[in-house]
Formats: sequence, structure tokens, C-alpha cells
Amino acid sequence: MPLTDTDQVLTTVRMGLIGKGIGLSRTPAMHIAEAEAQGLRCTYDLIDTDTSDYAGHTLRDLLNIAEDSGYAGLNITYPYKVEVIDHLDDLSDGARAVGAVNTVIFRNGKRTGHNTDASGFKTAFEMYLGDSAHEHVVLIGAGGAGVAVAHALARSGVKRLSIFDTDEKRANDLSVQLHNSQTDCLSETVTDLERFLRNNAPDGIVNATPMGMEKLPGTAVPAELHRKSTWVADIVYFPLETQLLKEARAAACQTMPGSGMAVYQAVRAFELFTGRPADPARMKATFDAFDTQPRSNAGS
Repeated sequence: MPLTDTDQVLTTVRMGLIGKGIGLSRTPAMHIAEAEAQGLRCTYDLIDTDTSDYAGHTLRDLLNIAEDSGYAGLNITYPYKVEVIDHLDDLSDGARAVGAVNTVIFRNGKRTGHNTDASGFKTAFEMYLGDSAHEHVVLIGAGGAGVAVAHALARSGVKRLSIFDTDEKRANDLSVQLHNSQTDCLSETVTDLERFLRNNAPDGIVNATPMGMEKLPGTAVPAELHRKSTWVADIVYFPLETQLLKEARAAACQTMPGSGMAVYQAVRAFELFTGRPADPARMKATFDAFDTQPRSNAGS
């Protein structure tokens, strides 16, 4: 339902997601079902800035309205994960280290930003690909999600991270940030992704951009450049099988879908919103239930 500045504080736990093109998000269902399983009442609103309901509202406006309306907090997704920091009072240590926020908590008159993307991706990565070689990984995308993924990869033992972004400065900035904070991981910037992949054989490739979403179809990796020895991961989960993953599977690559990060970032966010730990298996079951329906999502 549309967010209004006249909404009153509810007796339920009220949550929401701010982003562009999020109409098919699975996040509301995961939180609502988990709350119900724990005997809580929960509402979860999609605040989609691509829709007419929020036309003309700035990110600051939406945060103000949500806080004044009694929300426990908000998830933040593309393209606001870095911009939102300017509108917060404090950051968790994890969010400060990453430099991006995907969860905002309203409490005692303060807005605190957290990053559950990094821990969510790390958990999923270790489950899907932890036993695979990952000395050298190519990361596509250095935006808010890409920054979180880069830190997660470094913490998971990646020794060399090659970063590509269409905004070369953003890729350079992330490389410098990693150099200063993750000293066990050598980071570098890639300026020509296709040429780099033709001349190198990384252990893995991660797409941390929105490319592949239903509203942003396509892939940054030409099908002929996939090697069986290189695994491929995506953070996009609408559709669950992106063009990138489909073509990687056709080349016999090991793959990791965006569902892993989506579920595990939500598990931690639920705890931040409610103060109660979530059941990961239960939230994953809710996520997976969508696979019997013609719908899906990415990011948060």
C-alpha cells in the first residue's frame, strides 16, 4: 500500500523496502511468513520509486515518512545503498567497513544503517562454492551490492579480486578501499572485461550488478567466454535463472543463484527489525515457494 505521512504507529512490526523496479520482490513474503511463524504480526511495504505512488519523493522524504509512520526499519536496494548513508545517524561496524547500507533501523529517534548483504553473500558462497577454487575472482559491479560482495569474497579467502564496473572511477575506489581494509586480498581494476576474460582464467566470476533482471535483461559475459573450470555466481534473483547463469550452465560451469544471498541477508535483517533470530530454513522455504509461480526478484 502507498506510504503516507498520515499513517499512525501500528501495533504490528512494520517494515518496508525502498528501491527501483522491486514489484516482484520475494522479501515481503519471507518476513511476513517468518513473523507469523513466531507469533508476530508484520506488514512489509514495497516502496518502489519506479511507480507513480512515489513519484516526486526523494530518498530523504521516504525515510522521513517511514520513520514518522512507525516503521521498525527499512531494507534498501538498488540504487540507494550508498546514497542512504547521508541520511543516517550512525552505521554498524559492518556497514562502515563496507561503505554501503541495505538495512536501516529506526530506534529511539536514531537511524542506524546496517549491511546484511556482505554476511548474506558470504554464507551463501560458503554453502554453494566454499569447496571450489577461489584464489582469483572477477567481480562485475562496484556499486552498493558490489562493495558488499567484494568484502565478503575477501573474507572468504579470495586472494586476487579483479573488479570491473562501467564507471571506472567506482571500480578504482573499491579497489583502493579493499587494499586499505582487506590486506590479504590483492585488488585490481579491469577496464576491458571481455579482453580480460579472454586472456585470463579466473576461478570464478560474480555478477553484482542489476544486469539480468527482468527490467534490465542481458549479460556482461559473452557466452563463448565461459570456461568449464570457472564457476559463476549472480546476485540477481528475478529471474532466478538469469541469462548469465543459463549460459554458464550450458558451458558446464558450477553456478550459484542469487537466492542464497537474498535469503541470508533477509535472515539477519529480520533479527535487526524484530530483535528475534529468524529460522533460515523456514525463510528459504518461503523463498523457494515462489518457484511454482511465474514470479521472482534481486538485491534485497
